[in-house]
Amino acid sequence: MLTEMQAGPYTIRGISIGGVYTSLQVPELNVVLDVGVPLRSFATTDHVFLSHGHSDHASALGALLGIRGLVGKHSPAQVFLPAEIESAVQEAQAALCRLHRSEISFEIIPMLPGDTRPVYRDIWVRAFRTHHAGPSLGYQFFRRITKLRPEHQHLPGEEIGRLRREGAPGIFDEVERLELAYATDTLSKVLETAPAILESRVLILECTYLDQKRTVEETQERLHLHLD
Repeated sequence: MLTEMQAGPYTIRGISIGGVYTSLQVPELNVVLDVGVPLRSFATTDHVFLSHGHSDHASALGALLGIRGLVGKHSPAQVFLPAEIESAVQEAQAALCRLHRSEISFEIIPMLPGDTRPVYRDIWVRAFRTHHAGPSLGYQFFRRITKLRPEHQHLPGEEIGRLRREGAPGIFDEVERLELAYATDTLSKVLETAPAILESRVLILECTYLDQKRTVEETQERLHLHLD
C-alpha cells in the first residue's frame, strides 16, 4: 500500500519499511528516491537516485528499469548514485541482463559530496554526505533563478528587458532556491555536516526507530535515526 502526502508544492508517494524496502517518488521533480521495491507506477520516472547500495534501498533497480519497457518508456533512465558503488551496480545490472537474456538501457551518473548536476528542466541536484555504513549520499534539489540586483530595481521594464537581451554584466544575480532534500539511513549529525538541507522548502529525513524497542544509543550504533 503506497502512502501519498502533500508537502508544500510537492507530492511525496511511496513506501518505506526499515530493513525491508524504501522507494519514494516526487512526480513534480520527475525523480524516484531509492528503489528497494519495483513499483510499476514509478517506472515512467526518468531520474532515479540511490542513496546507498543496501538491498532495501537498491536491490530492485534492475526490475524497475525493466518495467520501463513494459510501460512504453524506451529512453534510458538516469541513475544517480554514490561514485564508490558505480562499478558494483554496473556488474549487478550486467548479470541481470545475462539472466534475463535482454538488455536494460540506462545511464549511470556517479556523484561525490558537493557534486552538482542538472536533472529536469530547471531542476538541479547537489549531493551531500550522509553517515551510514558504506558509501552513502543525500540529495538536495534546487532551482537556479536570476534576480535583478537591488541597485537596478528602479529601472523600467523595457530597459531591464533590453539589458537581459544584450547580456549586460552586473545586472542580475543567479541564486539557488532550495526545493527538496532527501536523506535516508544516517546519523542525525547530517544536520550539522549538511546544514543547508534545513533551508529546503521540504526535507525528507528517514527516522527508522520510533519507540523503545531500540534505544537511542542502539540506534546510533546501527547508524540510523531514532525519533527521540
